[in-house]
Amino acid sequence: MKPVQTSKAPSAIGPYSQAVVANGLVYTSGQIALAPDGSDELLKAPVGTQTLRVLENLKAVLEEAGSSLNDVIKTTIYLADMDDFSTVNKVYELEFGGHKPARSTVAVKTLPKNALVEIDAVALVANYSF
Repeated sequence: MKPVQTSKAPSAIGPYSQAVVANGLVYTSGQIALAPDGSDELLKAPVGTQTLRVLENLKAVLEEAGSSLNDVIKTTIYLADMDDFSTVNKVYELEFGGHKPARSTVAVKTLPKNALVEIDAVALVANYSF
């Protein structure tokens, strides 16, 4: 098991890793709309803007692990408000393009730092040696 850490995404805000690589897969922690430097200014932005930042953070963590959005097998989206579902879907579809990993979307009461959206992923790691 190998922890993943990149300065191109915000540091973990608790006792966990940005991601962990194990047996050819990368498991990311949930990403919210924090800037790579930890700034939380985007948490005041609309859900579409937050979703774009979340996916940029996710891409950075995946790349550090030797993966990409095209290698994602499964995502989980956590929404503070299910009324944001279609807006998040639009941004998600633009970022993933034709790639359509398995996905769950759940409504939650509250997210860290009162974010509107959080996304985590499981992806293949290119050139992983067992």
